[in-house]
Amino acid sequence: MNILIIGSGGREHALAWKCAQDQNVNKVFVAPGNGGTSLDQGIENLKIDIKNADSIANICNQNGIDLVIIGPEQPLVDGLVDDLQLKNINVFGPSAKASRLEGSKAFSKEFFKKYKIPTANYATFNDIESALDHLKDISFPTVIKADGLAAGKGVLICQTITEGKKALEEIFVDNAFGSAGNKVVIEDFLEGEEASFIAVVSGEEIIPLATSQDHKAAYDGDKGPNTGGMGAYSPAPIVTDELHKKIMDEVMSPTVKGLIAEGSSYLGFLYAGLMIKDDEINVLEFNCRFGDPETQPIMMRLESSLVELCLAAINNNLGSHQVRWSSNHACGVVIASEGYPGNYETDKEVVINNHSEDDVKLFHAGTKIQDNQLVTSGGRVFCATGTGADLATAQKNAYNLVSKISFEGAVNRKDIGNKGIS
Repeated sequence: MNILIIGSGGREHALAWKCAQDQNVNKVFVAPGNGGTSLDQGIENLKIDIKNADSIANICNQNGIDLVIIGPEQPLVDGLVDDLQLKNINVFGPSAKASRLEGSKAFSKEFFKKYKIPTANYATFNDIESALDHLKDISFPTVIKADGLAAGKGVLICQTITEGKKALEEIFVDNAFGSAGNKVVIEDFLEGEEASFIAVVSGEEIIPLATSQDHKAAYDGDKGPNTGGMGAYSPAPIVTDELHKKIMDEVMSPTVKGLIAEGSSYLGFLYAGLMIKDDEINVLEFNCRFGDPETQPIMMRLESSLVELCLAAINNNLGSHQVRWSSNHACGVVIASEGYPGNYETDKEVVINNHSEDDVKLFHAGTKIQDNQLVTSGGRVFCATGTGADLATAQKNAYNLVSKISFEGAVNRKDIGNKGIS
């Protein structure tokens, strides 16, 4: 089989890497891919417009593509799955209608309320005046979210009313998130520990994947602005067997049944971002794709075929499908460009010192090959991922790999995994 992965980040590198290990896969193509996918054996980058379904369909026909997996959220929300299905392309991912669960925070909050899925109290606003008035009536801290897609950066935690006013001005006046900020959700701040619960869904059938925990804040100790994610580990000790069942019963099952009731049956990866405190669950958000950087440690632990799992979902055979996991732990540490998630410089030459490939994998995100030299091309540049018999060993292996990577302005958190060890 030949596989096509759509996207260019660390998530897509990890998905491509895993697909390339499948004994039934001849070739994995990635569009557009990155520096890492261009260097891995069995993987080839394709320069095509991933917004153009005709171009993708032509590539699929020319290269005998048996399965397309769409990585990032924007093509899903834009309806790429719908367009490719109309062209009889075998594609794994949710429809545009189902992707509203991520594409609009306001829609998702209304959906949670309608289907009794636990979440924080909230209010939605289309203009700055009414949003500012609302700030006078609530307690702080509070959370202000841009309604649309903002690359993981549209969630602002405001400690005071002054910070709340500033956030609203950034969204409505400064247009910091473009059209994604035409509407905002203001919701109660929830305390607790975050966890990522990701599953493969086909209609009402759900196969939960390995649990994981992301680190959204830019700096150590969960300080600083929200990012797309600065590291993750798997499994997440906070998700006990009892809590796992509760998440399935109170969050995942009502969600997929609700989507069916809305006329948007789900196919694809479905990711619940959860806040957990005293065994109580609240949904922070849903993503309609695999998390990044959760994908990297999760793929390091997946022993069975990712390709067969996706095909089983497409063919409505999830009920009889078995997924196998390594008992090892995995930890991924993001190496970012200085300034991320704000402004940062690119085109910095990267040096990767010799290192053992045992128990580690360097997944590329914001890299490219320029004049035969690997250089940076994004805010999040790498995810150095290690495995081990326990989380402490996996963390040590990941940070050992981090130490082998250098470029001007490289930054990373130093505490990824600590929550799961202490």
